[in-house]
Amino acid sequence: MKKLGFFVFFVSFAMMLLGTIIVMSASSTYSVFKFDSLFHLTNSHIVKVLLGLIFMVIFSAVPYESYKKYSKQAIIAVAFLLVATLIFAPSIKGAGRWINLGVISFQPADVAKLLLIIHLAVLIENKNELITNFQQGYLYLFIWAVLISGLILIQPNISNGLLVLATSLAILFVGGAKLKHILYSLLFCFVSGGMAAMLFSHSRNRILTFITSLHTGGSINIQVKQAVLGFGSGGLLGVGIGHSRQSNLFLPEAYGDFIFAIFGEEMGFIGSIALLICFLALFTAGLIIAKKTKDKYGQLLAFGIIFSITIYAFVNIAVSIGLVPTTGIPLPFISYGGTSLIFLCISVGILINIALSNNAKEHIVPDNKRHSEVRR
Repeated sequence: MKKLGFFVFFVSFAMMLLGTIIVMSASSTYSVFKFDSLFHLTNSHIVKVLLGLIFMVIFSAVPYESYKKYSKQAIIAVAFLLVATLIFAPSIKGAGRWINLGVISFQPADVAKLLLIIHLAVLIENKNELITNFQQGYLYLFIWAVLISGLILIQPNISNGLLVLATSLAILFVGGAKLKHILYSLLFCFVSGGMAAMLFSHSRNRILTFITSLHTGGSINIQVKQAVLGFGSGGLLGVGIGHSRQSNLFLPEAYGDFIFAIFGEEMGFIGSIALLICFLALFTAGLIIAKKTKDKYGQLLAFGIIFSITIYAFVNIAVSIGLVPTTGIPLPFISYGGTSLIFLCISVGILINIALSNNAKEHIVPDNKRHSEVRR
């Protein structure tokens, strides 16, 4: 388990280092145009990466069991924070609300996602076998998932809300919920989430444009069109780091949501596959950590963290190649960093602590075994 913890750290660190290089390449032209400084966005990203690494190390040293006693208070506090954000914070680009503290601004959705994973893990451990009972166990957990994801969704932050809900349902299923309850929940979420998405103009336009593109065979939007051109230009081995054409203001948000297109253009098909293998390796390591963890709370917390990272990566990549409607989801470890990167690092730190803590437990000799060895 100790080796798995170090493996998770080094893979995460390597991807953030690679992401910093790609952000520098993807943002340089925009930085000159917008801020008259070649490395303006790169410098900001490096600060977030360093802060993220510091938090990763700190939270890898904090016992993950210590979050149990505060999970209910924390989830209630973040629910009120989401409500306050909805009332007072302005909407950014029609798709999400941010709290500005002067020195830093952040999306409460980033905080809520992690706290909901922690709280569900605590509740499932407490409910134990009752989770198979719809009214006495499952419904209570599902209400928490719907409440938090619903508050994120109406920010409006449709994609984040749906992914938080998907992560929650995955945790409930792994935690022992019946498959039929999960399927009924998915049907409810699909219908209600679809209706909510159609209420907001930005999400409605993205969905309708995507459906139209499937019918006509045309491009979904200018971003996806330029992203696909970037992938095509990259070929097998890529054009080389710093030689992307799409980053010269042809691809909007090149350093953010669509950075995988720049990555594919500069690193080629081989580099893109290598990055996917890194995410797969991280996911596999996370699953092994979850499986080997001694307590159910730790198992579900580890699974929820690694599942969340993986599904966000999958959706971002799927958006870049036009498989799903455009969202505002960043690529974990690679996209230009904000508070989402910092909370991602905190999550990875917790995952590492689960691995290290259970490694220590594996080496503790039980009293009855120690006594029997002494008698021999």
